[in-house]
Amino acid sequence: MTAADAEYAGDRALFYDHVATGVDGDVEFYVAEAIASGSPVLELGCGTGRILIPVAEAGVDIVGLDASADMLAIAGEKLGTCPPDVHRRVRLIHGDMREFDLGRAFSLVTIPYRAFLHNLNVDDQLRTLAGIRRHRGENGRLILNVFDPSVRLLAAGRWTPSSPRYREFRHPRTGNRVAVREDFRYDLERQLVSGAFDYDELDPDGRVLASTHAPLTLRYLFRYEMEHLLARAGFRVDALFGDFRRGPFQPGREQVWIARP
Repeated sequence: MTAADAEYAGDRALFYDHVATGVDGDVEFYVAEAIASGSPVLELGCGTGRILIPVAEAGVDIVGLDASADMLAIAGEKLGTCPPDVHRRVRLIHGDMREFDLGRAFSLVTIPYRAFLHNLNVDDQLRTLAGIRRHRGENGRLILNVFDPSVRLLAAGRWTPSSPRYREFRHPRTGNRVAVREDFRYDLERQLVSGAFDYDELDPDGRVLASTHAPLTLRYLFRYEMEHLLARAGFRVDALFGDFRRGPFQPGREQVWIARP
């Protein structure tokens, strides 16, 4: 089992869509880019299909690879409610973005919503980028998104400087309230952000029925570090945006990279 598989197993996968809702405009951006590139598209870290399924609904063939079998199972459940023509456009694969061999080329490879940050060292980052190069089409492109580290939060040493964040949602199976706390801290020496989501399923009187601890570690990347990684892996940058409306890069917000070998 990979680290990502362990981080997104069981209820941790089931609750994922309630805490990881994406970045404003990202679905529309990836759908538009997939249409422009044409079939087939490869999405690494496809998770529960939040972006993958809209791409297929737009008429594009797409392969989704993810290290979590449970996340892929949820994506499969969602696909089961889609029309047959959408289902036929999708192939789901359980695998590791650092070491995959699909035996085919793609017009576009995407790594949405910071999934690239699961690579916790330079070797893993370069292995992932090398695998993408092996699967490129003649004019194939890579699009990936990572957050740009906030100087304010780095200085505070934690993702949420004052206190853990709290929110609630309904359990997707039981309908009970689920209270979630999240608290993440920065390790400046190792360039990691680590912490956890803690979920408490509550009965109508507020008593805890079940608790789930979901640890998560990511390796954050600065702008020129990412640019250097792409260059080392043999990519040239076509564009860097600061949001999914193609706005300019701004420190502390988003990095949206478009590159090609």
